[in-house]
Amino acid sequence: MTLYETIFTRRAVRSYDMTVLDSAALADIQAFIDTANRLDGQSARLEIVTADKVKNDIAPYYILAHCEANDCAYMNVGYVLQNVDLHLQSNGYGSLWLGMAKPSESDSNFCIMLAFGKTSVPPRGNISEFKRLPISEISNEDNAIAQAARLSPSAVNSQPWKLDFAEGKVTIRYFGRGIMKLILKNKLSKIDLGIVTRHVDVALQSKGKAIQAITPITDKKGFAIEIEYKTQGELR
Repeated sequence: MTLYETIFTRRAVRSYDMTVLDSAALADIQAFIDTANRLDGQSARLEIVTADKVKNDIAPYYILAHCEANDCAYMNVGYVLQNVDLHLQSNGYGSLWLGMAKPSESDSNFCIMLAFGKTSVPPRGNISEFKRLPISEISNEDNAIAQAARLSPSAVNSQPWKLDFAEGKVTIRYFGRGIMKLILKNKLSKIDLGIVTRHVDVALQSKGKAIQAITPITDKKGFAIEIEYKTQGELR
């Protein structure tokens, strides 16, 4: 299954068997992590650890993300780790974003973690199983890219963003909703922007678009991500 196809079947998996993966499988996952493209100027460090390295463990393995404490670094972590999330589920593993979990040992550069491992929980059968806002509330257009973005995971399923499409460009702007606007306008919201940026990136490439640049923007309207791509037709 491709990463794009996985967007429409992935789920947050909370039940795992504690089967130990062989060294080759773990090496393949680490290689994918190491080669996943980062945003320009960002260098998050991601490492695979076992359950004994995490407080209140639920899975056999975790990917811990470490980065600097700034908006662009947080967005990059979301962008990179969501690529890994899709990769894991495309290969039959379960995975789960853990926004509040902590490593066993204190680490000032720790950002967030992703649990993963073997599971008997099946992928979603179709998009009707997702609980998400309608396209009209998150995008100025209804197309394949917006549909993929709509299915992005986010902290407490808050979907704190809106998409604006223009010729050769998609702008994803932070947009808090209700009380979550006050609670999550922090690290988690910036990670969420990185996650949805990855879904947009994967969807654009699946439609034959070449990504030219992904640029964080901070202005009077708040925080946003601008994705420029080479257009070769309509986004159907």
